[in-house]
Amino acid sequence: MRAAGLGALSVATLLAACAPASSPPSEAASQPANVGLAKLAATRYHDSGDYMRDLARAAAPANDWLRQRATQVARAALVLDIDDTALTNWPVILANDFGRFATGPCLLPEGPCGWHAWDLRGEDQAIEPTLQVFRTARSLGVAVFFISGRPESERAATERNLQAAGYAGYERAYFTPDGARFATLVDFKAPTRRTIAAMGYTIIANMGDQMSDLDGGYAERTFKLPNPFYYIP
Repeated sequence: MRAAGLGALSVATLLAACAPASSPPSEAASQPANVGLAKLAATRYHDSGDYMRDLARAAAPANDWLRQRATQVARAALVLDIDDTALTNWPVILANDFGRFATGPCLLPEGPCGWHAWDLRGEDQAIEPTLQVFRTARSLGVAVFFISGRPESERAATERNLQAAGYAGYERAYFTPDGARFATLVDFKAPTRRTIAAMGYTIIANMGDQMSDLDGGYAERTFKLPNPFYYIP
């Protein structure tokens, strides 16, 4: 009996050793990034200084290109987006926990804050690397145009904000018609660049934080700034 018992124990031990090791269940391969973790990572990216360093790295080639190309073109132009290209919306992004509320009051600093109300406050600060590109362009006699997805009803507040933030001396700012709807902002921004080109300007540089700021042509070179905080088609 003892021998038989030992034999059974040995077989059981052997079978246990040969059994595949258990492993924790794996997440589905198609699962996207966890939203909560992504928001934490985006906040760390901004607050660590990496965001500003990446902005500076992305803007530096634009300065170099303007210096190289401006004197070779009779009517050179630079096109800039406004939101999170020329001006930062970080206070409202943070207050809204990365949500985007088009309407409603702006209750900063406690939050939340409607984006339209935020824009009308005109408190956005300049994004310094972009402001440097703007100053480089103006020092070289390059005309600067802003093309924004903001509605026409926000023109007065936005232009005051641009002036206060240091963007004085630009040629013109374009805003979407009030109530207009676009499947993608490319449908507004590309034709607007075409209009500028038809006025006799050569757009030597176009800078934005969304691909919809840049796609659609009518610019010799495009410069993409980082923005992991939101997406606009």
